[in-house]
Amino acid sequence: MSAFVLKIIALISMTCDHSSYVIFGHFSFLNYIGRLAFPIFAFQISEGYIHTKNLKKYLLRLFVFALISQIPFMLFTSIYSSNLYLNIFFTLFLGLIAITIFDFLNKIECKNKNMHYLYIFIGVVFAIITALLSEILHCDYGYYGVSIIFIFYLFKKHRLLMNIAFILCTIIYQFPNVLFSTNSKIYIYIIIFTCLPLMFINLYNNKKGKDIKYLLYLFYPLHLLILFGIHWLSLSL
Repeated sequence: MSAFVLKIIALISMTCDHSSYVIFGHFSFLNYIGRLAFPIFAFQISEGYIHTKNLKKYLLRLFVFALISQIPFMLFTSIYSSNLYLNIFFTLFLGLIAITIFDFLNKIECKNKNMHYLYIFIGVVFAIITALLSEILHCDYGYYGVSIIFIFYLFKKHRLLMNIAFILCTIIYQFPNVLFSTNSKIYIYIIIFTCLPLMFINLYNNKKGKDIKYLLYLFYPLHLLILFGIHWLSLSL
């Protein structure tokens, strides 16, 4: 399964997720389908870091589209929430920052192995701080988003460990909701559907496929604006 196919699955899933609030006005079965999207996007950030020819442009592109997407994101989220969040591109940007710093520290040449382990430890600590920053800034998916981007990169050569770490992180993230929610069954289903993308990610063949880089970047703010427009028109009728 190529990166192109993964991205198409993620785009369809994301559209289902966001369409639920316009079609039904509340959480629905479409939101379960929508859980497939972010893990695939997170995985693509890790792969993007590995394969990019220009890291600075990659970081800049994510940040610019984070800024471009914020107003469409705020308009869309106003349909169902009065809270202020930063859109998913900010989360992806911070996740890329985390793995960039970790990789830089990991590649520092040291004659002393203990110093090398110290640099790795500092890199992990920095990733944790970045994840917490994502939570403090109210980025979409918060600390969980940055954490799974880092997990996908950290265990890129060990698929079994990657799968286990991802599932554990997902359970930990949703566990308070399962424990304290009046309808814990919803969150159990969310955990299951959030872990389903692993099935597609593990079929990834390391091939790029068709290049739809800018389609992905443009699709996000545009589809949010379209969905908000549909919602606004439905209220006017």
